[in-house]
Amino acid sequence: MQSTRVLTCVLQREGEGFVALCPQLDIASQGDSIEQARLNLVEAVELFFECADNAEITARLSDETYVGQIEVRVA
Repeated sequence: MQSTRVLTCVLQREGEGFVALCPQLDIASQGDSIEQARLNLVEAVELFFECADNAEITARLSDETYVGQIEVRVA
């Protein structure tokens, strides 16, 4: 029986492409477009869940992830 889980995806431009990060699992991927980076991350995370044992999933999976902004002084 398959189930789904909602995870956080952070996307950032890097050079000519984009990097996608799932902070709950510390898994990243990349692509030439935002959508391609996101789809590549979905594939990487699905492969992780297929291959990892329960101990590794539990150790890496963080249930509390917060994405926000900070303000800093710049000299």
